[in-house]
Amino acid sequence: MAKTQIQPKPISITIDNKRILCDEGESVLHCALRHGIDIPHFCYHEDLPVDAACRTCLVEIAPGKVVTSCDLKVKPDLKLSTQSKAVESLRRENLELMLASHKKICRDCKRGLPCKTWDLMKKFKVTGTKYERAVIKAPVHKLGTAAELDPQACINCNKCVEICQKLGVGFLKLTGKGATSHITYNEDPCVDCVYCGQCTVHCPVAAAREQSQIEPVDEVLKHKKGRIVIAQMAPSVRASIGEEFGLKPGSNMEGQMVTALKKLGFDYVFDVNMGADITTVVEATELVERIKENKHLPMFTSCCPGWVKYVEFYHPELIPHLTTSRSPQLHSGAAYKTWWAKKMKIDPKKIVVVSFMPCTSKKYEAHNKDLKVNGLMPVDFVLTTRETGKWLKKHKINLPKLKPQKLDYEGNYTGAAAIYGASGGVMESALRSAVFFLTGKELKKVEFEQVRGMKGIKTANIKVGGKTIKIAVVFMAKNAQIIIDELKKNPKAYHYVEVMTCPGGCIGGGGQPIPTTDKIVWERIQALYKIDASKKLRKAHLNPVVQDFFENYANKLPKAKRDELLMRGYKRKKKFE
Repeated sequence: MAKTQIQPKPISITIDNKRILCDEGESVLHCALRHGIDIPHFCYHEDLPVDAACRTCLVEIAPGKVVTSCDLKVKPDLKLSTQSKAVESLRRENLELMLASHKKICRDCKRGLPCKTWDLMKKFKVTGTKYERAVIKAPVHKLGTAAELDPQACINCNKCVEICQKLGVGFLKLTGKGATSHITYNEDPCVDCVYCGQCTVHCPVAAAREQSQIEPVDEVLKHKKGRIVIAQMAPSVRASIGEEFGLKPGSNMEGQMVTALKKLGFDYVFDVNMGADITTVVEATELVERIKENKHLPMFTSCCPGWVKYVEFYHPELIPHLTTSRSPQLHSGAAYKTWWAKKMKIDPKKIVVVSFMPCTSKKYEAHNKDLKVNGLMPVDFVLTTRETGKWLKKHKINLPKLKPQKLDYEGNYTGAAAIYGASGGVMESALRSAVFFLTGKELKKVEFEQVRGMKGIKTANIKVGGKTIKIAVVFMAKNAQIIIDELKKNPKAYHYVEVMTCPGGCIGGGGQPIPTTDKIVWERIQALYKIDASKKLRKAHLNPVVQDFFENYANKLPKAKRDELLMRGYKRKKKFE
């Protein structure tokens, strides 16, 4: 008999003379935020350990007794104030100490871009230079071409270190003492960054941040010089960009994004989802071939560059097990610079592709010179969801207010592509097509519930045409390592394994809005499944745009050129490579 889940006991407390219900064991800050009561905070994240380091989430629980609300547990009839004179005075003092010289240090402030930290400081009238930051003699450290660490901006909240450890990477650490303590990295040659950017989505002050490409994209749109500029958006971005404008997680902004991007000067707005449908066809075909030949099994997915970097650095022995399929943004970017360019009679050298991604490691992938097609990079620039929000605000574009438009035709996609952003989505999409490739019959029920959800490791046996396909779906490096260790003991444990570096998959990626929590990720995921369910076509191989790409272009190429367009290779990587 299943155990009955014990519900938390409700506890009533009073915040600013307002009675609210909290759960037993819950912190005051967490409860307040759930009820829409805004208590300022920097170092608090509901999925990570509570440090009470920034000391801005102050509340007064008795005359003159001011404490941090992040580590204050609720108790019956607790009464507190978030706006007393004592609270406001201490909070302002702490903010001034912690964020001294912010305007001089902050990258966004110096570039005239929106800055949430500066907005919070202005709210509490902390805009002067009463204090000066201690000079940290450490340069900005580049994490490949994906992210960067700025010691000067670090407030020692430790969130980046905690999430890096939680993922199972352990690349980041805090060093120094007192005012000179700051973020740095593990110098052990056997430990390297995988460029996932989870540090950036957990940093409240952009000390860990993406390497921005806002200015070069602006420059391209301002001075086209005969170039055709294409935008392509990842599945996750449409379900999260609204958060940058105050909307609920999971608000689908696809149509508004098309309008915004056309307004900013893009000639065409296509979609990475079309590339995801190509990826599904290529990957499902390879899976079927490997199963039939019983060769290089299990096959691992490769559309997450953070996971690929993990394999190339930590487990190069697994390289033969990675699918040779390129990722969605590479497939669509290359398709637009080859098949589409030929169809439109446009010189591929005049095409600029800008990807809008939930991920920092996609910047790293886009700069990989080994992935050129016909001498050109498939993707020229990558903006994260956070960058995109700042960029739209810079140009005074209020996204939710825009009238939606449809994607340009060659961006059309199936429901199978929409779920790529969720953990298990790549697996589910591939299975929908693999079943057809194996049996010649179309699935009637396309949902594979076994691979859905927020569990870090999901396994299942899928029966297809008399065969049983053993699968695993994983997110975070520490969970991937569990599967790798299992395979060392039992190499035949699985046929197919999906791995994503970020919690919940791309939808919880390092380039997503702040905050990104497990609860928020789950709400975004529901939007992707809703898009999938709304589509008439839900299998990648049925996408007419993708069929045209293969039938009228890719399949007519010589094998070497076709492989260059669709496939990729891997190699052992050194630290920082």
